Amino acid sequence: MKFIFINNNKSRLLFLLIIAFYYFIYHYKNKEIKKIKVAYYSLQMKYGGIERIFSILINYLLKEKKFLFYLITKEVKQIGEYPIPKKVKRISLSELKINLTEAVEKKNIDILIYNYGYKEIENLFKLQKTKIIYYNHISFLHWIYKAHIYNFKNTVYPLYKKCKYVISIIPVENNYLFKKWGINSILINNPSTFDFHSVIPSNLSSKNIIMFGRGYDPIKRYELGIKAMKKIIKEIPDCKMNIISESNEHLINLINELKLENKVIFTGYQNNIEIFLKNSSLHILTSFCESYSLVLGEAKIFGIPSILCGLDYLALSKGGTIIIYDDNPESIANAAIKILNDYEYRKKLGKEARKSMRKKTNKLIAKKWVKILLSVYRGNDKLFYELSDDNKMSEKEANQIISNQLALLKRRNIHFRNATIEKLLSYSLS
Repeated sequence: MKFIFINNNKSRLLFLLIIAFYYFIYHYKNKEIKKIKVAYYSLQMKYGGIERIFSILINYLLKEKKFLFYLITKEVKQIGEYPIPKKVKRISLSELKINLTEAVEKKNIDILIYNYGYKEIENLFKLQKTKIIYYNHISFLHWIYKAHIYNFKNTVYPLYKKCKYVISIIPVENNYLFKKWGINSILINNPSTFDFHSVIPSNLSSKNIIMFGRGYDPIKRYELGIKAMKKIIKEIPDCKMNIISESNEHLINLINELKLENKVIFTGYQNNIEIFLKNSSLHILTSFCESYSLVLGEAKIFGIPSILCGLDYLALSKGGTIIIYDDNPESIANAAIKILNDYEYRKKLGKEARKSMRKKTNKLIAKKWVKILLSVYRGNDKLFYELSDDNKMSEKEANQIISNQLALLKRRNIHFRNATIEKLLSYSLS
């Protein structure tokens, strides 16, 4: 057996460096690097806006090697869910017959991103090792219009005062209401279904109107847009409205009653709405309330002007939008006719709409979420609060927006005829 002796100092150093290099590679190749366990909680993964948001975020953030992602759902996996990569570990509470707190403890989750009902929050306070991001995905108006709650003490907001990491997606809440209510939060934008830079905008040459959302949900108020079409087609006979949703008997009867069978079309649920967006020149959003409105963002990315019924508090309310402060179909029709009859005006609004989405790309939002998760995991509260989107709002502007919403509320529901900003700030409108 022969031994090789290295007398040359340079050769000896090179030999030692090679050994050190191979030891380093072997050591780290076989060493399990701890990943941060992040779990999203959702009731299920189809239909709703928060479910779509989670799907988009998970798909973008999965590229980050620092994290191990879990999806915790109350329901079992269903047909037609928003896409979730196989790499994401799925936990169904109903299948395992455990509650959310038990699932989080069992899997040693480091960070839980939580959105739903306030009754579970108190149980989550018991978690010692898990840090929780409370992702507030509904507006304060949701509790009034949809949940029929007048006393805000029966909502999430008093509990949020005890929460360390709260995220809001509504400027007037984050910058004004939450501050008045003693809630510390940051404002972020939601990601979009479409990538800004990959979209070819509509050329706005058609006279087509688009509406989309859940047709069965009365809060969407499709009947306002349908009634507006009666007047619109008198001025613009070749105008058509595509409603990207399943129909319901009430709305079909209304269409038949107004003799709009060939003008208003329910397309049914569509996986690919890009075809309709590319061929539309106006979007109408008639909801009582929204939180962020993904559909508004989608229309804007395609450079389509929008008419909003009073929704001036949304993060996306400015830029290529016309806001109407009443629920009169004739007001909607007048605004629509003005836009559809003037191509230069339509094009101007379309450019403003798309420009307003330029800094809200999914890539930028995903980068911000990485920083949010790391700041929470490391307990860097200073960095967490610095990550809030810059959407400054004066108290005067906030008061005007809330005054507008209360004025609409009084007209829509007689029970709120005495509603004031002061009552809202004291958690009650009754």
